[in-house]
Amino acid sequence: MAAPGRTGDGAGTVLDTHLAHLAAALLPFRRAEQLLARWGGELAHRLATGGRLLVAGNGGSAAEAQHLTAELVGKLRDDREPLSAIALHAETSALTAIGNDYGYDEVFARQVRAHGRPDDILLLMSTSGTSANLLTAAHAGRDTGLRCWAFTGPTPNPLADACAETLAIDSPESQVVQELHLVATHVLCEYVDRALPAALAGRAAQPVSTGPARSTPVRTGVEVVLADEAPEVEAR
Repeated sequence: MAAPGRTGDGAGTVLDTHLAHLAAALLPFRRAEQLLARWGGELAHRLATGGRLLVAGNGGSAAEAQHLTAELVGKLRDDREPLSAIALHAETSALTAIGNDYGYDEVFARQVRAHGRPDDILLLMSTSGTSANLLTAAHAGRDTGLRCWAFTGPTPNPLADACAETLAIDSPESQVVQELHLVATHVLCEYVDRALPAALAGRAAQPVSTGPARSTPVRTGVEVVLADEAPEVEAR
Protein backbone atom coordinates (compact mmCIF):
# COMPACT_ATOMS: atom_id res chain seq x y z
CA MET A 1 0.00 0.00 0.00
CA ALA A 2 1.38 3.39 -0.98
CA ALA A 3 2.15 5.87 1.79
CA PRO A 4 -0.32 8.77 2.18
CA GLY A 5 0.21 11.33 -0.56
CA ARG A 6 2.26 9.02 -2.76
CA THR A 7 1.08 8.18 -6.25
CA GLY A 8 1.92 4.48 -6.01
CA ASP A 9 4.04 4.46 -9.16
CA GLY A 10 7.30 5.54 -7.53
CA ALA A 11 6.97 9.09 -8.82
CA GLY A 12 6.79 10.67 -5.35
CA THR A 13 3.91 12.44 -3.66
CA VAL A 14 1.19 14.41 -5.38
CA LEU A 15 2.81 17.57 -4.05
CA ASP A 16 6.24 16.51 -5.33
CA THR A 17 4.80 15.95 -8.80
CA HIS A 18 2.95 19.25 -8.80
CA LEU A 19 5.99 21.19 -7.65
CA ALA A 20 8.13 19.49 -10.28
CA HIS A 21 5.76 20.69 -13.00
CA LEU A 22 5.76 24.17 -11.48
CA ALA A 23 9.56 24.27 -11.28
CA ALA A 24 9.84 23.23 -14.92
CA ALA A 25 7.69 26.19 -15.95
CA LEU A 26 9.41 28.76 -13.73
CA LEU A 27 12.61 29.11 -15.74
CA PRO A 28 10.96 30.06 -19.04
CA PHE A 29 8.45 32.20 -17.09
CA ARG A 30 11.30 34.50 -16.03
CA ARG A 31 11.45 35.72 -19.61
CA ALA A 32 8.03 37.36 -19.09
CA GLU A 33 9.56 40.15 -16.97
CA GLN A 34 10.17 42.53 -19.85
CA LEU A 35 6.71 42.00 -21.31
CA LEU A 36 4.97 42.54 -17.96
CA ALA A 37 7.00 45.69 -17.31
CA ARG A 38 6.02 47.12 -20.68
CA TRP A 39 2.38 46.12 -20.26
CA GLY A 40 2.33 47.69 -16.79
CA GLY A 41 3.61 50.99 -18.15
CA GLU A 42 1.13 51.00 -21.02
CA LEU A 43 -1.77 50.01 -18.79
CA ALA A 44 -0.90 52.73 -16.25
CA HIS A 45 -0.90 55.34 -19.03
CA ARG A 46 -4.23 54.13 -20.47
CA LEU A 47 -5.93 54.04 -17.07
CA ALA A 48 -4.51 57.41 -15.99
CA THR A 49 -5.86 59.10 -19.13
CA GLY A 50 -9.42 57.84 -18.82
CA GLY A 51 -9.20 54.41 -20.41
CA ARG A 52 -10.32 51.16 -18.87
CA LEU A 53 -9.29 47.54 -18.70
CA LEU A 54 -11.79 44.83 -19.64
CA VAL A 55 -10.91 41.30 -18.53
CA ALA A 56 -12.58 37.92 -19.12
CA GLY A 57 -11.99 34.22 -18.60
CA ASN A 58 -13.80 30.95 -17.97
CA GLY A 59 -13.73 28.83 -14.81
CA GLY A 60 -10.46 29.22 -12.95
CA SER A 61 -9.39 31.90 -15.42
CA ALA A 62 -12.54 33.84 -14.54
CA ALA A 63 -11.37 33.85 -10.93
CA GLU A 64 -7.94 35.05 -12.08
CA ALA A 65 -9.54 37.84 -14.13
CA GLN A 66 -11.63 38.99 -11.19
CA HIS A 67 -8.55 38.91 -8.97
CA LEU A 68 -6.82 41.29 -11.38
CA THR A 69 -9.68 43.79 -11.48
CA ALA A 70 -9.92 43.72 -7.68
CA GLU A 71 -6.25 44.69 -7.41
CA LEU A 72 -6.75 47.65 -9.76
CA VAL A 73 -10.06 48.99 -8.49
CA GLY A 74 -8.88 48.38 -4.93
CA LYS A 75 -5.13 48.29 -4.43
CA LEU A 76 -2.21 45.90 -4.63
CA ARG A 77 -0.22 47.25 -1.68
CA ASP A 78 -0.07 51.04 -1.25
CA ASP A 79 -3.07 53.35 -1.36
CA ARG A 80 -3.72 55.14 -4.65
CA GLU A 81 -6.65 56.31 -6.72
CA PRO A 82 -8.98 53.56 -8.01
CA LEU A 83 -8.42 52.42 -11.58
CA SER A 84 -11.16 51.39 -14.00
CA ALA A 85 -11.16 47.63 -14.57
CA ILE A 86 -14.17 45.41 -15.29
CA ALA A 87 -14.36 41.61 -15.10
CA LEU A 88 -16.93 40.83 -17.77
CA HIS A 89 -17.91 37.43 -16.39
CA ALA A 90 -18.91 39.05 -13.06
CA GLU A 91 -21.89 40.76 -14.73
CA THR A 92 -24.06 37.72 -14.11
CA SER A 93 -27.39 39.16 -15.25
CA ALA A 94 -25.88 40.46 -18.48
CA LEU A 95 -23.91 37.25 -18.93
CA THR A 96 -26.96 34.99 -18.61
CA ALA A 97 -29.20 37.25 -20.67
CA ILE A 98 -26.68 37.43 -23.51
CA GLY A 99 -26.05 33.70 -23.35
CA ASN A 100 -29.78 33.01 -23.45
CA ASP A 101 -30.55 35.44 -26.29
CA TYR A 102 -27.41 35.30 -28.43
CA GLY A 103 -25.57 32.12 -27.46
CA TYR A 104 -22.65 31.48 -25.11
CA ASP A 105 -20.04 32.47 -27.70
CA GLU A 106 -21.32 36.06 -27.44
CA VAL A 107 -21.33 36.48 -23.64
CA PHE A 108 -18.11 38.51 -23.60
CA ALA A 109 -18.09 39.94 -27.12
CA ARG A 110 -21.36 41.82 -26.68
CA GLN A 111 -20.08 43.37 -23.46
CA VAL A 112 -16.86 44.37 -25.22
CA ARG A 113 -18.92 46.18 -27.86
CA ALA A 114 -20.98 47.86 -25.13
CA HIS A 115 -18.21 48.96 -22.77
CA GLY A 116 -15.07 49.09 -24.88
CA ARG A 117 -13.79 52.31 -26.41
CA PRO A 118 -10.87 52.78 -28.80
CA ASP A 119 -7.55 52.47 -26.96
CA ASP A 120 -9.06 50.61 -24.00
CA ILE A 121 -7.31 47.35 -23.20
CA LEU A 122 -8.94 43.92 -23.37
CA LEU A 123 -7.14 41.12 -21.51
CA LEU A 124 -8.38 37.58 -22.12
CA MET A 125 -7.28 34.66 -19.94
CA SER A 126 -7.36 31.03 -21.04
CA THR A 127 -5.24 27.98 -20.20
CA SER A 128 -6.05 26.34 -23.54
CA GLY A 129 -6.31 29.40 -25.77
CA THR A 130 -9.20 27.77 -27.63
CA SER A 131 -12.35 29.01 -25.83
CA ALA A 132 -14.85 30.15 -28.44
CA ASN A 133 -16.33 32.94 -26.31
CA LEU A 134 -12.87 34.44 -25.74
CA LEU A 135 -11.99 34.21 -29.43
CA THR A 136 -15.24 35.98 -30.30
CA ALA A 137 -14.43 38.64 -27.71
CA ALA A 138 -10.95 39.13 -29.19
CA HIS A 139 -12.43 39.71 -32.64
CA ALA A 140 -14.99 42.14 -31.19
CA GLY A 141 -12.20 43.96 -29.39
CA ARG A 142 -10.15 44.37 -32.53
CA ASP A 143 -13.21 45.58 -34.46
CA THR A 144 -13.97 48.11 -31.70
CA GLY A 145 -10.41 49.43 -31.64
CA LEU A 146 -9.29 47.95 -28.33
CA ARG A 147 -5.75 46.80 -27.64
CA CYS A 148 -6.05 43.02 -27.10
CA TRP A 149 -3.74 41.03 -24.84
CA ALA A 150 -3.92 37.40 -23.72
CA PHE A 151 -2.74 35.20 -20.87
CA THR A 152 -2.62 31.62 -22.20
CA GLY A 153 -0.93 28.27 -21.86
CA PRO A 154 1.59 27.04 -24.44
CA THR A 155 1.60 28.59 -27.89
CA PRO A 156 0.69 28.38 -30.68
CA ASN A 157 -3.00 28.63 -29.92
CA PRO A 158 -5.92 30.47 -31.55
CA LEU A 159 -6.35 33.10 -28.82
CA ALA A 160 -2.70 34.10 -29.00
CA ASP A 161 -3.08 34.47 -32.76
CA ALA A 162 -6.17 36.67 -32.30
CA CYS A 163 -4.52 39.09 -29.85
CA ALA A 164 -1.83 41.68 -30.37
CA GLU A 165 0.40 40.26 -27.64
CA THR A 166 0.39 37.18 -25.41
CA LEU A 167 1.95 36.05 -22.18
CA ALA A 168 2.16 32.28 -22.67
CA ILE A 169 2.99 29.85 -19.87
CA ASP A 170 5.09 26.96 -21.16
CA SER A 171 3.47 24.08 -19.27
CA PRO A 172 1.08 21.29 -20.29
CA GLU A 173 -0.51 21.41 -16.81
CA SER A 174 -3.51 23.76 -16.66
CA GLN A 175 -3.08 24.11 -12.88
CA VAL A 176 0.47 25.37 -13.33
CA VAL A 177 -0.66 27.72 -16.07
CA GLN A 178 -3.27 29.26 -13.78
CA GLU A 179 -0.83 29.54 -10.88
CA LEU A 180 1.67 31.44 -13.00
CA HIS A 181 -1.12 33.59 -14.43
CA LEU A 182 -1.73 34.68 -10.83
CA VAL A 183 1.96 35.49 -10.40
CA ALA A 184 1.83 37.44 -13.67
CA THR A 185 -1.23 39.32 -12.40
CA HIS A 186 0.60 40.47 -9.28
CA VAL A 187 3.73 41.44 -11.20
CA LEU A 188 1.65 43.34 -13.78
CA CYS A 189 -0.11 45.28 -11.02
CA GLU A 190 3.24 46.04 -9.38
CA TYR A 191 4.46 47.58 -12.63
CA VAL A 192 1.21 49.53 -13.01
CA ASP A 193 1.72 51.03 -9.56
CA ARG A 194 5.33 51.93 -10.35
CA ALA A 195 4.40 53.66 -13.60
CA LEU A 196 1.23 55.34 -12.34
CA PRO A 197 2.76 58.46 -10.68
CA ALA A 198 4.48 59.49 -13.91
CA ALA A 199 1.32 58.72 -15.91
CA LEU A 200 -0.79 60.84 -13.56
CA ALA A 201 1.75 63.65 -13.68
CA GLY A 202 1.58 63.59 -17.46
CA ARG A 203 -2.19 63.76 -17.31
CA ALA A 204 -2.07 66.76 -14.95
CA ALA A 205 0.33 68.58 -17.29
CA GLN A 206 -2.01 68.30 -20.26
CA PRO A 207 -4.14 71.38 -21.01
CA VAL A 208 -7.79 71.02 -20.12
CA SER A 209 -10.14 71.49 -23.05
CA THR A 210 -13.15 73.66 -22.27
CA GLY A 211 -15.02 72.45 -25.35
CA PRO A 212 -17.12 74.56 -27.71
CA ALA A 213 -19.08 77.47 -26.28
CA ARG A 214 -22.76 76.84 -25.79
CA SER A 215 -25.06 78.90 -27.97
CA THR A 216 -28.05 78.40 -25.66
CA PRO A 217 -28.32 78.55 -21.89
CA VAL A 218 -28.31 75.34 -19.90
CA ARG A 219 -31.75 74.48 -18.54
CA THR A 220 -32.07 72.88 -15.15
CA GLY A 221 -34.93 71.06 -13.50
CA VAL A 222 -37.50 68.66 -14.85
CA GLU A 223 -39.93 69.70 -17.52
CA VAL A 224 -43.55 68.72 -16.89
CA VAL A 225 -45.65 68.94 -20.03
CA LEU A 226 -49.44 68.95 -19.67
CA ALA A 227 -51.89 68.73 -22.52
CA ASP A 228 -52.63 72.10 -24.18
CA GLU A 229 -50.27 73.90 -21.81
CA ALA A 230 -46.80 75.35 -22.19
CA PRO A 231 -43.94 73.46 -20.48
CA GLU A 232 -43.28 74.36 -16.87
CA VAL A 233 -40.06 73.72 -14.99
CA GLU A 234 -40.08 72.25 -11.52
CA ALA A 235 -37.34 73.58 -9.29
CA ARG A 236 -35.01 71.05 -7.69
